[in-house]
Amino acid sequence: MEAVFREEHGRLLAALARRFGDLDLAEEVASEAIEAALVRWPLDGVPPNPGGWLMTTARRKAVDRLRRDQAYAAKLAILQIDAARLPEASPPELPDERLQLFFTCAHPALAAEDRGALTLRCLAGLSTPEVARAFLVPTATMAKRIVRAKQKIREARIPFRVPDPQELPTRLPGVLQVLNSIFTEGYAAQRDDLAAEAIRLTRILRRLLPAEREVTGLLALMLLTHARRDARFRDGEIRLLDEQDRARWDRPMIEEGLTLVVAALTDGAPGPFGVQAAIAALHDEAADVTTTDWPQVVALYDVLLALTPSPVVALNRAAAVAMRDGPAAGLALLDELTEEPRLRGYHPLPAARADLLARLGRTAEAATAYQEAIALAGTDPERSLLRRRLRDLPNRS
Repeated sequence: MEAVFREEHGRLLAALARRFGDLDLAEEVASEAIEAALVRWPLDGVPPNPGGWLMTTARRKAVDRLRRDQAYAAKLAILQIDAARLPEASPPELPDERLQLFFTCAHPALAAEDRGALTLRCLAGLSTPEVARAFLVPTATMAKRIVRAKQKIREARIPFRVPDPQELPTRLPGVLQVLNSIFTEGYAAQRDDLAAEAIRLTRILRRLLPAEREVTGLLALMLLTHARRDARFRDGEIRLLDEQDRARWDRPMIEEGLTLVVAALTDGAPGPFGVQAAIAALHDEAADVTTTDWPQVVALYDVLLALTPSPVVALNRAAAVAMRDGPAAGLALLDELTEEPRLRGYHPLPAARADLLARLGRTAEAATAYQEAIALAGTDPERSLLRRRLRDLPNRS
């Protein structure tokens, strides 16, 4: 039953929101339908069409609620919904309208910080406290965000629909960015449940949009990254690629990711997520850091930098150049980024400089850079990693 509810919740909510045009009402009656199932199904058994059963029950409850609430009287008349007309047997197949909900939750009119929260609340079916824990904010703060997002949908009359084909290229990246942000948050914080939920939602999106190669690329990137999760932490500390036990990597997940990379890069110009997935694939295929195909990694970063010019991409490219051409070459590129305003307060920049300075034997400068990175790091595991690297520096007197 839990698996059924998990699978059907987003689909049910999407169909109800589409039908009634009210996300709050859709959430309430969807929850009531699931509560009814928890009472009936243990006695009667899970019906042959659980999604149809839930939809029929939720629609009846919505109609009852609309009839009782005078504020909804006009809407009820417009919708012309009659509970008596709902089928008593053989509930209809529930249409998969989650795609509309993906684009509604990630609509550009919503605040960026609200999109991921609403996606987890509506499509993943997480409770408000669970969403709050996912983003490490108080429940009250998250409740305000979700209420604000729903209010914006109502006031701006954001439609529950899939964008027209000509709109899709501009709207889809926003949806993908929301999913990627959810995954990144989960992976960085060692929240396997959150990262796995992002993967599940991306799988759904790929089923709904099988021809969109960037959706495939994002799924590949997530799988190739998540496959390293068991080796990324040891003894409570983050372990970077050069320290990880690659025998603990999830090989079946990597194989699936490699297959998806090929699909993401076939039949057209590559997209940013497809290129990032290809970089992740080179790391996952290598026996160790030294045998990684660094020239190819740098070449892919060149492509990515042309697609999405970004100082963060430039930083990652500099680190790859250091592996290809030596630490001095990489450090020269990093030094060019030290005045970049968008990297102020971004601890990976001084951390990367510290690593290269240490490799060059400039340990006093490396220690200073590590201390700067520690002061900027946002999580305890990140600070712990940097402190360990600082301690491991040779005597710098």
